[in-house]
Amino acid sequence: MKAVQIAEPNQLKIIDVDKPAIDDVNNVLVRMTAAGICGSDVGIYHGTNAAATYPRIIGHEMVGRVEETGTNVTHLKVGDRVIINQVTSCGDCYPCRIGRGNVCDNLKVRGVHIDGGYREYIAVPENDCYLLPDSLSDEDAVMIEPTTISIQACSRAQLAEDDMLLILGAGALGSTVLKIARQICSHIIVADIADNKLEAAKANGAAYTINVLKEDLEQKVKEYTGGHGSTVSIDASGAKDSLLSLLKATGNAGRVMVMGFSTDPIEINQFLITSKELDVRGSRLQNKMFGRAIELIEAGKLDLSGSVSHTFPLTKAQEAFDFVDSRDPSIRKIVLTFENL
Repeated sequence: MKAVQIAEPNQLKIIDVDKPAIDDVNNVLVRMTAAGICGSDVGIYHGTNAAATYPRIIGHEMVGRVEETGTNVTHLKVGDRVIINQVTSCGDCYPCRIGRGNVCDNLKVRGVHIDGGYREYIAVPENDCYLLPDSLSDEDAVMIEPTTISIQACSRAQLAEDDMLLILGAGALGSTVLKIARQICSHIIVADIADNKLEAAKANGAAYTINVLKEDLEQKVKEYTGGHGSTVSIDASGAKDSLLSLLKATGNAGRVMVMGFSTDPIEINQFLITSKELDVRGSRLQNKMFGRAIELIEAGKLDLSGSVSHTFPLTKAQEAFDFVDSRDPSIRKIVLTFENL
C-alpha cells in the first residue's frame, strides 16, 4: 500500500509498505479516506518540530472507514466512519494516574513518534476510534482533531463565562479556538496581521479585532477591557515574540496559554509574570476530547462544514506541502484524499 514518509527534514517520499494486520491490541483495521495537513506536519517536514522522530509516516488528523474488526471488538462494525485518536499513553505513569495521558511520560503520538495516517490502512485499538456524525463529510470531519486541540486549550485555561479572552492568531488554530471559546464566553478579542482573517473572526463571534501591524496590541486590549487587560490569553500564532506580547496584554491574575513547539530562545520578562501573578500554562494535544467535540457537532453548537479549502490525492502530497509553503491566501485547510490509489 502507498504511504507518505518524511525520511528526514525536507525529504518527502511516496513509499510502498505492507498492509497492517489486526491483532488483540490493534483490533480495528481502518481504510483511510481523508487526512488533514496540520502546521505540526509541516514542522516535521521542515525539521522544526522538536517532538518528531525520523523516518516517519506522518499524519495525525485521520478519518476513515472500518475495514475489518477483531473478535474482541464490541462497538464498531465494518463500514463505520471513524476518526482516530492520535494520542497513545501508558496508563501507569504519574500524568496518566492523574488523568493527563496527553502528557504521558511514555507518550507516543501517531504521525510524530510512531507512524500515522498518511497511508492507505492503519490498525488501531477500538477505543481510539470515534464514530463520526452523518452530517459531516469525511473531509470536513478531519477538522474534529484540531477542534479537540482547541477544547483542550480552553479547558486548561479554565475559560469561564465572565472572562475577557484574547486570541492571538486567526489562522486555522485561532479560528477553531474562537469556535470553542464562543460557546463559553462572549467578550473575545482576536488579533492577527491579516484584515481578511480578522473580518472572518468578527463574523464568527469575536467582539473586537486588532491588526497588530497597524495597532498596538497592549494598548488596544486595555481599551477593549476597561483598562484591565485580558483575563485569559491564548497564543494561536506561535510567533517568536508572541509570549512576551501576551504577558504584556494580560491583566492581573490572568492566564496565558502557550501552544507552540518552537525550541528557539525567546525573551521573557519575569516581572510581568510576578507583578501580575500570571499563570503561564502549556496546552499539548488533547486529553480525550473527541467525544466532547462530537457532542457539540451533534447538538448543532459547532459547524465544521466548509472548513476545507483544498484537497490533494495522497500521491500528490509533495504538491500539497509545496502549496502550504506558498502561503497562498486562499488556504484554510488542506486535506489529502485516498480514492483511486
